[in-house]
Amino acid sequence: MWIECQQSLPQPYRWQEFLAFHGRDAQQRSELLQVSEQRLFKALIWQGQPALLVLQWNQEKVQARLHVPDAVAQDMASSQQELQAMLQRMLGLAYPPSALLQAHGSHPELGPLLARQAGLHVPASPTPFEALSWAIMGQQISVAVAVSLRRKLIEAAGLRLHEQTQKLQPEAAHLLAYPDAVQVLTLDVEQLRALSFSQAKAQTLRSVAKAVVDGVLPLDEWASQSAQEKWSATAVEAVAGQLLAIKGIGPWTVNYCLLRGYGWPDGSLHGDVAVRRAIGLLQQKEKPDALAASIWLDQFQPFRALVAAHLWASLSSQAY
Repeated sequence: MWIECQQSLPQPYRWQEFLAFHGRDAQQRSELLQVSEQRLFKALIWQGQPALLVLQWNQEKVQARLHVPDAVAQDMASSQQELQAMLQRMLGLAYPPSALLQAHGSHPELGPLLARQAGLHVPASPTPFEALSWAIMGQQISVAVAVSLRRKLIEAAGLRLHEQTQKLQPEAAHLLAYPDAVQVLTLDVEQLRALSFSQAKAQTLRSVAKAVVDGVLPLDEWASQSAQEKWSATAVEAVAGQLLAIKGIGPWTVNYCLLRGYGWPDGSLHGDVAVRRAIGLLQQKEKPDALAASIWLDQFQPFRALVAAHLWASLSSQAY
């Protein structure tokens, strides 16, 4: 069964960030990016079953098609709505980035950067759990090492696509659906350690997965609420509090998850090394410490995470 929707794109729309984010693993175990064909295959778990998302785009719009087992999507209207919200998050359209340029286009340091990078949107993971688990893997290590951990997790706990899906899209038949919380819990701490996870990362990842499975951490419900209500700062504070209550999750992980999982534009990523480096380059000064970076970013509320994305993009080496 195919579930379909499409999304018009604002103009201009930069594809650099989307392509870099979904192409960060050259081995492409969970996604297959075909740049020349303007297409992305993404294997994910939808309602507990492996599914294949196919995105095809041009400069004006994106067409999304999700192949799921026939028994999964009974309510087509609800499934299309859920797919539409996922597509908007993935494209960085959950909140309007144009508001940042309107508010701060004349800022002496940030303004010229916004003008040079017009059309930048922050791509998100298909699911909040993928964004949060990716943030956990990326804590205090290089992007290359984090990508390696992600790949090993996919290979150990990812699900193969159904045979019908493989036949319909043979070029994507090798992909493994990125593991959800249920699949992560099939691995114990020692198995994760064998995949090169540190003890702390392994325990945090399993704690998050268990909280999701137990209903303590309703990541998908929050995604539905954010799509329907455009979260208030109060709502975000409540979500952040629940995330911070889990051992091993700090402010950087929370704000990165809010950005990459929900499209929230105002999490302060002042502790991010790449963000601090970019601020220093923008100011033609030494890299600021976390406190100074926080103070500088605060002037751009409620767009601090979007500013961080522009700072990432300003560096020759990508940050994810």
